[in-house]
Amino acid sequence: MLVITRREGEEVVIGDPSSPMGVVRIVAIKGDRVRVAFDFPRTVEVHRREVADQILANGNQQPDADGRNVIGTIRPANEGG
Repeated sequence: MLVITRREGEEVVIGDPSSPMGVVRIVAIKGDRVRVAFDFPRTVEVHRREVADQILANGNQQPDADGRNVIGTIRPANEGG
């Protein structure tokens, strides 16, 4: 496991820097909470651990139209969270 330190506004580039697979950015740090933004192609699945665990636990769930198992919904960034 790679552990690095980043400050608010700083980024981590995933993959080849000339054509990265994605970018992770520290958006805000408030107390013990960190807001992290993930900029990846839609074909790359990104899940919180608890959602990934639910997907694994419900492996027999019916997939959506794209063939993916869907748990919950995603809110637009302007709705807070």
